[in-house]
Amino acid sequence: MFDAIVVGSGMSGGISAKELCEQGLKVLVIERGRKLVHGESYTDNLQPWEVPNAGMVPEEDLARHYKIQGESFITAATQQYWVKDDENPYITPEGKPFDWIRGYHLGGRSIMWGRQSYRLSPQDFEANAKDGHGSDWPIRYDDLAPWYSHIEKFIGVAGDRDGLPQLPDGEYLPAFALNDGELMFKAAIEKAFPGRKVIAGRTANLSKAQPHHEELGRMSCQARSLCDRGCGYGAYHSSLSSSLPAADRTGNLTIVTDAIVHSLVHDPKTGKVTGVRTIDQNTKAHRTYESKIVFLNASTIGTAQILLNSKSEAMPRGLANSSDMVGRNLMDHLFALSVAGLLPNGPKDSFYHGRRPTGIYIPRFRNVTEPADFLRGFGYQGGVSRMGWRTAIGQPGIGAELKARTRKLGPWFTYISGFGEMLPNPNNRVTLSTTQVDKWGIPVVQVDCAHGPNEQAMTKQILEDGKAMIQAAGASSSRPPPSPARRALASTRWAPPAWARTRRPRCSTSSTRRTT
Repeated sequence: MFDAIVVGSGMSGGISAKELCEQGLKVLVIERGRKLVHGESYTDNLQPWEVPNAGMVPEEDLARHYKIQGESFITAATQQYWVKDDENPYITPEGKPFDWIRGYHLGGRSIMWGRQSYRLSPQDFEANAKDGHGSDWPIRYDDLAPWYSHIEKFIGVAGDRDGLPQLPDGEYLPAFALNDGELMFKAAIEKAFPGRKVIAGRTANLSKAQPHHEELGRMSCQARSLCDRGCGYGAYHSSLSSSLPAADRTGNLTIVTDAIVHSLVHDPKTGKVTGVRTIDQNTKAHRTYESKIVFLNASTIGTAQILLNSKSEAMPRGLANSSDMVGRNLMDHLFALSVAGLLPNGPKDSFYHGRRPTGIYIPRFRNVTEPADFLRGFGYQGGVSRMGWRTAIGQPGIGAELKARTRKLGPWFTYISGFGEMLPNPNNRVTLSTTQVDKWGIPVVQVDCAHGPNEQAMTKQILEDGKAMIQAAGASSSRPPPSPARRALASTRWAPPAWARTRRPRCSTSSTRRTT
């Protein structure tokens, strides 16, 4: 018997295992996917010409295996990290799509995340109580602030202390400096809109590794912009590079991979969970692990699936679901709401070295320094970069003239993409199919989720404000960058940098969808 079982080895699972192991508990981490080895399993050592199909995933593979995951930034170099949708199905109602982006392997989506790291603010913790949407948080920002600091110091977050109440400062490594184009953009926006700020993106990349990072084998960021392949330098935080190694060095960690959790074992006499039932994803062998406590870190939807499937005579609707609230109030960012443009008035002779792992961030200003006709708010991630040799791709030319053209500095390109907050809505929910099971015999997840009037109003405002800022910076035109990203990879003029690639919204935005 273990002291604790942690289900899932992704972002929260890795941190949970680290904290529990460091407290002296014998911990078992159960991961449904295959084993990945930090460094050895990555593809960040491949040169562009070594990546199959020039980095493109064949269309037949996308159509057969990655109908959902293909809407994200999958490439031939990252294909191994994305779930095959046809082998891991889920259900959505007709006309209400929901893109469930998944990675089933040791480390989970901590290998594939965007690394942007921002604290919730006191305003965020008070919103439910003030506007009546959702349950009031049982804690406030001041309760959580020390734990934000604890984690930021461990994982390493680069950023500035900007002194904004809606975006509290943290424990930061030096920020990745803005380039001259971004400084020009910042000055233009802050002059045109005094209530808005443009700051350096806060990212979980080691701008300057500290001794406690180096003890785990991590090094400073090399600014290669290959984070989505996994980083052999350990320069960005993932479970494989930092939290699981920290847990392992205590001698208290055991990891089991290829073990899909079927349900939890509940003892009706004591009212406690006593173990976890698993199915080997390769052999389909069943096994039960016992422990004193269980942490569910199997992602939002995966955790709901496990609880709903943990039925018993005492709990016919699933574990901890007597209220029928498990699986309800599903939320996600509003995102893939982007505007872009060329800046003909950008600094003429300025360039920069390397490919930073982050860009600019525009913190929330609606319902903070400016009014809105919706609740809550949004921020923008983006960047300003100089176009160069890539402008020659796909254009006619040959020989010396083509070489000369690739050496000329191109125009400045800018884009910003809004990330907004959904309101909790009990009708946005996860349930289990009563008729369909996957190949391991586990009921298939059903996701019924859509944007409501508040999200639609916010979406409209994100695009309007974004366009206004792009134009205020002097853009000659504005339009969204190409999406989905796999097409952007082949684009020559409008592709955003790898860290900033976007995809279509995961939730339906159908105006016909209404909730009570």
